[in-house]
Amino acid sequence: MPSDAVVQVNGTTITNTAFNHWLGVAATSTSGGTGTKPVLPVPPDYTACIAHLAATTPTVKGQVAPTHAQLKSECATQYKSLQQEVLGFLITSQWVLAEAKALGVNVSDAEVKKQFLSIKNQQFPKAAEFEKFLTSSGQTVSDLLYRVKLNVFSTKVEQKIVKSKGTVTPAQVEKYYNENKSRFGTPEKRTIKIILTKTEAEAKKAKSEIESGKSFASVAKKASLDPTSKAAGGLVTEVIKGQEAKGLDEAIFSAKTNVLSGPVKTPFGYYIYEVKSISPGSQQAFAQVKASIKAQLTATQQQAALTKFKKEFVKKWTAQTECRSGFVVADCKQYKAPKGASTATTPAG
Repeated sequence: MPSDAVVQVNGTTITNTAFNHWLGVAATSTSGGTGTKPVLPVPPDYTACIAHLAATTPTVKGQVAPTHAQLKSECATQYKSLQQEVLGFLITSQWVLAEAKALGVNVSDAEVKKQFLSIKNQQFPKAAEFEKFLTSSGQTVSDLLYRVKLNVFSTKVEQKIVKSKGTVTPAQVEKYYNENKSRFGTPEKRTIKIILTKTEAEAKKAKSEIESGKSFASVAKKASLDPTSKAAGGLVTEVIKGQEAKGLDEAIFSAKTNVLSGPVKTPFGYYIYEVKSISPGSQQAFAQVKASIKAQLTATQQQAALTKFKKEFVKKWTAQTECRSGFVVADCKQYKAPKGASTATTPAG
């Protein structure tokens, strides 16, 4: 690895100069974008950082000021956080550019400039606003163009991956429709009246009382064990097949309207029932929904392809990323994850 490099990705180096530049950008962003140049935590001594913290840490009456060792530890923590952020960005940036080259994906300077101007004019319509953003973010126009370039490359790479995997056949569409017909229609619904009793004899008695002239509602309120329907005089609306207890369900969906029937034995007890009305179900024809099914299957297939690609992308480029000692992060091939930890990187960085 060249002496001025901190990382090398498949022969392409990330220099110490580039690392320090983006470290400054990250530190400026972390400081809240005040526009004041931040004091960078520079290892191994962190001299400037320690002095800055000592001068700016508020003193509280009755509390001991932090020691030199404590301030150094805080600076080291700051550096580690910034280092991981910056190296993550720079390494994955190289991965995107290398993958694009491998796939034959090209982006012209004109495309990048057009996209940059579009974003700039939308977010910063006034020149003064843009200049203020540059100052507060610590970035240059070249930095922003580089970010835009990466986004365009990343988008084109993903588009190429999903385009090559988005072929859904007519047979697949029809198969999905036939296996999922319930999703493309509404089921038949029935409004019923029921009375649940503990024994068959009690159910027959309740049925006899209704047949002799008593109202279903009055008998239900007196005899039914089902708390929900009992309060409504035995009425249950919009019942869908499979919703009621087995036995009762089969009975009510084969019954005619306005015929008092039962008792029917179920795991909960004995039911008498009467179907009051039937709302027929509906089914969309295959021709009506095949376009939406194809779009859905295509999207699912493309997402699966993209997920697989991203997993392979990380594995492929991690194996080709050599990091100098002191600059080893999760994207380096030398990295050994702590037990229980996991990391994931996407082409979008």
